[in-house]
Order: sequence, then C-alpha cells, then structure tokens
Amino acid sequence: MKYKVNILSSAENDLFEIYQYVFQNDSEEKADKLFSKLKEKCISLENQPRREHVPKELAFFGVGDFLEITQKPYRIIYRIIGKETFIFAVLDGRRDMQKILYERLLRG
Repeated sequence: MKYKVNILSSAENDLFEIYQYVFQNDSEEKADKLFSKLKEKCISLENQPRREHVPKELAFFGVGDFLEITQKPYRIIYRIIGKETFIFAVLDGRRDMQKILYERLLRG
C-alpha cells in the first residue's frame, strides 16, 4: 500500500536553500542533480516509510514520532500519520543536528 507523501513548507524551504547554496557555490548542473536526488528520496517514502529509524538526536529526548532517511550528507526528517508521510525538514547532517531538531521540531 502506498503512502501519500506531503512535503511541508519548512522542508520545501530547506530544499530551496540547499539548491541556492549549491548553485551559488558550485554549479547549476550540480544543484539540479542534487535537488532531483533529494526529491526522489522524499518521494520514495511512498513505499515502506516505516523502514527507516528515529534520529538519534530525537531519541535522546525520548521522541520516537519522527523518522529519517538519508541522501548523504543530507537527512530527511519525517513523520507518519495514518497512511500519510509528512516531511518536516531536509537538513545537512554536518550541522549541529541536535540543536536544529530541538528548535524546529520540539520547541515548535
């Protein structure tokens, strides 16, 4: 059974910022390729989204509602509600993930 994938505005903003950064600091071609890979990875959550794991930074706070899938070095953070998958963030895993996830997902 397929899940409906919803990319929330916060994750869309992340994708746009990643695209802009790569475009400005590398090339349009690499930005396009990375953007496509990240979107494909998001859409892949239509099938078996429960196969992934809870981010260790959220497990530290006792939060098990969110899962992650990676397209290294990027981490896609999402939540499953019923038969829908909601993507909350697409983040560079080289950043301070504990701080970012706490601020964006737990503090609201």
